[in-house]
Amino acid sequence: MRTIRALWGASHPGPSVVVTVLAVALGIAAGLEPWRVVLLGAAVFCGQLSVGISNDAIDHERDRSVGRTDKPLVRGEVSARTAWIAAIASVAAALVLSAPLGAGMLAAHAIALASAWSYNAGLKSTPVSIVPFVVSFGVFPSLATLSADPPALAAWWAWVAGGALGAAVHLTNVLPDLEDDRRTGVRGFAHRLGARPAAALAGIAVLIGAGAVLWGAVDAGPLGAVAWILFAVVAALALATVVRVIVRPPDRIVFRLVMAAALLLAVQLVATPGTLAS
Repeated sequence: MRTIRALWGASHPGPSVVVTVLAVALGIAAGLEPWRVVLLGAAVFCGQLSVGISNDAIDHERDRSVGRTDKPLVRGEVSARTAWIAAIASVAAALVLSAPLGAGMLAAHAIALASAWSYNAGLKSTPVSIVPFVVSFGVFPSLATLSADPPALAAWWAWVAGGALGAAVHLTNVLPDLEDDRRTGVRGFAHRLGARPAAALAGIAVLIGAGAVLWGAVDAGPLGAVAWILFAVVAALALATVVRVIVRPPDRIVFRLVMAAALLLAVQLVATPGTLAS
């Protein structure tokens, strides 16, 4: 149980749960049968576990050098070898669970996971560190639509919304660790841009994502009013993000604001059923 708790802590449980909930919401929005929604959620959850655990396994020496005692691997609660085994087993489970949902879903999920792993494996230290997030989140809505029968890619606006959300998540996720990253040689896109510009850009990206979802809701009939209300709330969160980084240094609250916006984007999609597929 101690090892399981440590692996759970290394999996970045907060983001893993949020992304899984978003996948389930997208599955509902796409009109999937219940068993497909459950399988989609399980596949995405395993995939997210693999991404989080592999991130800590790859970074454990760097985390130790900067005293990240919040990390289970740094505290010695689980070995790097065990973490690697868990990460590989999780990504394998994610692909196995994706297969019954169709070849398209399997291919899309494999692309999304390969992109996420590429960030962990080294792209995080390059000027294109934002690209894996844009790719993985851009593909993300299609995981739901490709799980349907018949399968279809997500509408173009869903790709835009997902990519914009991915950019925002990346920009905010690295903000609290900028100084530690610099000391260990990590200089990704946000590091080169600077903390305040990165946080402001994250807020703008959230607004773009919300606008794209609103575009997809134009034919939603009476539900269009709900979409407008949710857009207004997301826009308020985006504005709060920008204002907060103007008045004080970026912190974890900025990341939580973006995650709240992500959940609201999912609600927007659920509130406009039948519009997600292309």
